[in-house]
Amino acid sequence: MEKTDVNIKIIDREGVAHNVAAPIDMAMNLMEVVRSYELAPEGTIGICGGMAMCASCQCYVLSKTELPEMEDDEEAMLSEAFYVKDSSRLGCQIQMTLDMEGLEVELAPES
Repeated sequence: MEKTDVNIKIIDREGVAHNVAAPIDMAMNLMEVVRSYELAPEGTIGICGGMAMCASCQCYVLSKTELPEMEDDEEAMLSEAFYVKDSSRLGCQIQMTLDMEGLEVELAPES
């Protein structure tokens, strides 16, 4: 049977770790996975709808998972966001694919 989920770990803003099965057959990104599992209060994540126009879905990548290259708009948004670290990425820019198996992220504090 074809694999339709990847197992990822998301640490919420309270520091609680959640192991979730993220569907890879629904073209979801990490921000949408966080929303669908309600790991961040409504209205505090994905405010721009996943257009890399806000940093509400910023997260810190903890695993060595190979992620897609950062696009210019994501880089520009992170350059003006709060609480940015070297491992920061925007969750809306990380698509759920087979390659994301084992991904571990921590949600950045709400700015």
